[in-house]
Amino acid sequence: MSTLHKYHTFFSNHKTPFYFYDTGLLKRTLDEIKRASSPYNYHVHYALKANTNDTLLQLIKEAGLGADCVSGNEVKKAIELNFGADKIVFAGVGKSDDEINYALQQNIFCFNCESIPEIEVINELAKQQNKVAKIALRINPNVDAQTHKYITTGLEENKFGINLHELTEVLEILKQCKHLKLIGLHFHIGSQITDLNTFKNLCTRVNEIQHWFQQRGYQLEHINVGGGFGINYSKPDEESVCNFEAFFSLFKKFLQVQPHQQIHFELGRAVIAQCGSLISRVLYIKKGTNTNFAILDAGMTELIRPALYQAYHKIENVSVIQHSAANIQHFKYDVVGPICESSDCFGKAVELPETKRGDIIAIRSAGAYGEVMSSQYNLRDKVKSYFDTELN
Repeated sequence: MSTLHKYHTFFSNHKTPFYFYDTGLLKRTLDEIKRASSPYNYHVHYALKANTNDTLLQLIKEAGLGADCVSGNEVKKAIELNFGADKIVFAGVGKSDDEINYALQQNIFCFNCESIPEIEVINELAKQQNKVAKIALRINPNVDAQTHKYITTGLEENKFGINLHELTEVLEILKQCKHLKLIGLHFHIGSQITDLNTFKNLCTRVNEIQHWFQQRGYQLEHINVGGGFGINYSKPDEESVCNFEAFFSLFKKFLQVQPHQQIHFELGRAVIAQCGSLISRVLYIKKGTNTNFAILDAGMTELIRPALYQAYHKIENVSVIQHSAANIQHFKYDVVGPICESSDCFGKAVELPETKRGDIIAIRSAGAYGEVMSSQYNLRDKVKSYFDTELN
């Protein structure tokens, strides 16, 4: 039985669609991250791109996580919520001059640099402010994350990072950049990685690249291995909190860390995804030629991942769970939204208890890349967010 059935009355009494967040689950997740990472003195930054809801960010900040930002506005958000400039990392392949200047003014911890031209621009802008910017080189380790091509970032064919054959040139350029201080290396190979062997492969490449720098006299203080740790979309209740102990202990076992080094992580989806659900209401049950359609009042404007990545999210009829009977019939439905696009589909041939107009539908694991990627396409209203604390 879904953990959401207990909220059925609350869901029914509020205008749908909306995002619903279980802050209790988020707190348990943050506690587990701290428990599993603290023995190794790892530094964990939260990837704001996953979800920038202020209420959730406040809890994440209070738990002591830093901020991984990929835009100037994310840096501003982290500053406004007092994450602390010394805990803010600014990544992103296309930082604008305005964004760089703002981050320099805030004296953030580090810029993760992704190209030679970016290195040169940050040096020039830091010179204009009479500052020395701390940077890490985001290196493309050419490790296949074995995930969807749209969220793979560590191959030479991807736009992200500095390729290995460029490193000699990069070091020569850095010698001329008097307003930059190289403090570390940064890696990120992709997202929704569930096979820990992929991270083992990353560790091997990081060790090799570190050795290359050490041979050239560089003793770098910070190594950022990125994020990408995946969740179980099929079983959101059974695996509501990721196995962070296995994740962090793998890096402890396979990453060769120097005594002076600090290790950083950038976790997003693994922190926030399971605590969020998209709550919707059935508008119509439409009988088609080859299938039946459950047409919802939520669409790709509220959760674009299924349309964009063909991503799977567990779909539950919370109304029927609330009033379940032992011999209730089940049927297969294409669960779709109201948007004027054929791609506006949350799932095909989804087996659900017999579903009717007005039933409440929960689309699970929507805490990451749901609200933050929402749009007003078709001139739709931006939807609200509610929290479990509002029931008390």
